[in-house]
Amino acid sequence: MKALRRFTVRAHLPERLAALGPLSTNLRWSWHAETQDLFRRLDAELWERVRFDPVQMLSDIAPSRLDELADDTAFLIALDQAAAGLEDYLTRPRWYQEQRDGAGRHPAIDLGGGVAYFSMEFGVSEVLPNYSGGLGILAGDHLKAASDLGLPLVGVGLLYRSGYFRQGLTADGWQTEHYPPHDPQGQPLRVLTERGDDPSSPPVLVHVALAGGRILRARVWIAQVGRVPLLLLDSDIPENDADLRRVTDRLYGGDQDHRIKQEILAGVGGVRAVRAYSRAYSRPDPSVFHMNEGHAGFLGLERIRELVDAEGLDFDEALAAVRAATVFTTHTPVPAGIDRFPMDLVRHYFGGHDGGNDSTLLPGVTLDRVVALGKESDPHVFNMAHMGLRLAERANGVSKLHGIVSRDMFNGLWPGFDADEVPIGSVTNGVHAPTWAAPEWFDLARRVAGPELVEEARGWEKLDELAAGEIWEMRHTLRRTLVHEVRRRVRASWLDRGATEAELGWTDSVFDENVLTVGFARRVPTYKRLTLMLRDPERLERMLLDEERPLQLVVAGKSHPADDAGKALIQQIVRFADRHEVRHRIVFLPDYDMSMARYLYWGCDVWLNNPLRPLEACGTSGMKSALNGGLNLSIRDGWWDEMYDGENGWAIPTADGVTDEPRRDDLEAGAMYELLEHSVLPRFYDRDGDGIPERWVEMVRHTLRDLGPKVLASRMVHDYTVGFYGPAASAAARVDADGHAGAREVAAFVRRVESAWPAIAVTEVDGSGLPDTPEIGARLTLTATVRLGDLGVGDVRVQGVVGRAGQDEELTDVVTVDMTHTGSGDGGEIFTADIDLPISGSVGYTVRVLPHHRLLAADADLGLVTAAVG
Repeated sequence: MKALRRFTVRAHLPERLAALGPLSTNLRWSWHAETQDLFRRLDAELWERVRFDPVQMLSDIAPSRLDELADDTAFLIALDQAAAGLEDYLTRPRWYQEQRDGAGRHPAIDLGGGVAYFSMEFGVSEVLPNYSGGLGILAGDHLKAASDLGLPLVGVGLLYRSGYFRQGLTADGWQTEHYPPHDPQGQPLRVLTERGDDPSSPPVLVHVALAGGRILRARVWIAQVGRVPLLLLDSDIPENDADLRRVTDRLYGGDQDHRIKQEILAGVGGVRAVRAYSRAYSRPDPSVFHMNEGHAGFLGLERIRELVDAEGLDFDEALAAVRAATVFTTHTPVPAGIDRFPMDLVRHYFGGHDGGNDSTLLPGVTLDRVVALGKESDPHVFNMAHMGLRLAERANGVSKLHGIVSRDMFNGLWPGFDADEVPIGSVTNGVHAPTWAAPEWFDLARRVAGPELVEEARGWEKLDELAAGEIWEMRHTLRRTLVHEVRRRVRASWLDRGATEAELGWTDSVFDENVLTVGFARRVPTYKRLTLMLRDPERLERMLLDEERPLQLVVAGKSHPADDAGKALIQQIVRFADRHEVRHRIVFLPDYDMSMARYLYWGCDVWLNNPLRPLEACGTSGMKSALNGGLNLSIRDGWWDEMYDGENGWAIPTADGVTDEPRRDDLEAGAMYELLEHSVLPRFYDRDGDGIPERWVEMVRHTLRDLGPKVLASRMVHDYTVGFYGPAASAAARVDADGHAGAREVAAFVRRVESAWPAIAVTEVDGSGLPDTPEIGARLTLTATVRLGDLGVGDVRVQGVVGRAGQDEELTDVVTVDMTHTGSGDGGEIFTADIDLPISGSVGYTVRVLPHHRLLAADADLGLVTAAVG
């Protein structure tokens, strides 16, 4: 029996109930309460037992119950309404169509063939465990919001047969991992066939060449996320050798050789899957390719190969076309977090089998050009983020602060430019409200604002009409729901750790629905400082057990299986929470996933986040809490740095500049304790005559009204569409027109500029026109003579740079003004500009030259700049 192999058989639905099939397999049900209610009506007890999984529900339900429902008029009416609602959702023009086609259309919103969004993980629903943490949840929310807005987007990733690990605890609190297998037939998936939805058509098989003449093949599964198809490649098929079947076994598992095979399949194979999907459904190929982190960076190489192989472009021309159409998002705030491979490993997989310079994996592409895209300061390392940035003309971080951090971290790729000029922007992450807001809030919002405004995520100002008592009662209801879930999970965890039923009576009184509840849940790398709350355990214990103003603390999170330091942090928390004195007030809940997270976001009064600033790229868990009226208590890092306003929570002061990490932890933990003791707890327990904490409720109201619209994934996807997708689609159309004439023009320009640039020089700079005692606003006339060599005036942009001059000759508070070509002289071309002095004090100025081309997104793109010297 140990060799038992499992597979799933789906129930045959009566004809009158056939609509349950598409309702169960379109993952819109995961954020659509009415569809969930419909499945609950099938069998409420079974719905709970299958953990709210419609596909599993239809597999396990008794045929007699289906026959009964086929004659239930009330149920059939509800079923028809749900099916009609899904059809309307899938076909009705939405925001994107209205903006593109309507009378008031936005000029930047025409995405052509749409967007292909690549990510190594997607957290759409717990029934599809293809995620580990924030990156995957963000990707799932991105797809859902794109669906709600009507964007023509397709997601691309891998299907992991064992997903990420399930977490357990030993008796002494050490994390354990196990990887239960997942049968795709039991998940909301369908196989991509060569003729779309035709089940008689053969399934699509993607082929990718590997070293040694081997071929990696993958089936493509489709998860339908509302209007958005998510393509997931699966190597566990009979056509592969045993070791290649394991390529898609686990998320973030295995050694670097295993990991690079996964990333080759995701990037190269992912592009081929997208092409197959477009053919099968007669859809246009995507115009824009979005890399969500560097893991899928090899997609750019495959697209270069396509253009070289099928369109006759050379490498530079193909690179120009690919860059114009590519968006790269980095989630990495530290160099150590970047995916990096040994250069020899990359050469092994991309090089020719005969040791030559031609790539076997990508015919027509030379190995030298491949490895150059990922080069960094260490010549033995291939840097996936560097490749992503070199392959994308548009790049961004995931919060305003993270954009600043990223520009500084990757400054070396643009030598000669200040960090603030590095062409990396930012789009602050958002969260999908229908997924993360409690159903009770939606019911209330529909009553107050109306269903139309709720669907469009508008009407937040209507919250002012709610009485304080109604908001407080809602918070109390959600806290009570969390308390019941905590008790259930604590009991289950202790049983798994070896306890018996007879000794677990105390779990019935774990947590109290009337006590201030603080949540801390996230992945457990060391920089997130899971145990900062334990810097002074006696002080924490006093707060937990205070008779008048207690708090209770729920903690959850997984450490990577190879991270023993992270596991040790979890063990510290578990051992503290196991103590008889405090175990009713602090709990660690194992196996943090989407199903647990919802209860935490719904029920916690305060969401705690205390990373080492600025190492949190965004940190969206606090956004989800805010959507439910939770108040954030957080270090000003990631999204909280830009959205904290003094009334939507509390900012933990940081000890910036303190390099002694234990001392910094002590200082910041002390500041956190002070806020809890003197601000948070008093405000929660200070009640009026009706038992309502008025000041607390006003903070909740303010958070929902003012912060709610800002943290939405719909806002995030809107920002991507207007700021990145639209411009990329437009740029791609320009470079691809007339047989890729624009791409050929850009490539020729780049070659000419790189050859001519050493001869570029600013030979003379003169400033005139200032009075003897200039003041702010006085006009400086700047004149420069520039030697352009073989370049013309139209190939460059000449700029005057004015700023505050420091003792090191560096300029700060800089203002840059484009200069105008006014003539030619013996020393070169003459440029002038009038600049109104923007600052007082010691002012300096200089002139610089940058390459300029109308088809490039930024003049800094090529990393070339020449400034006046001497």
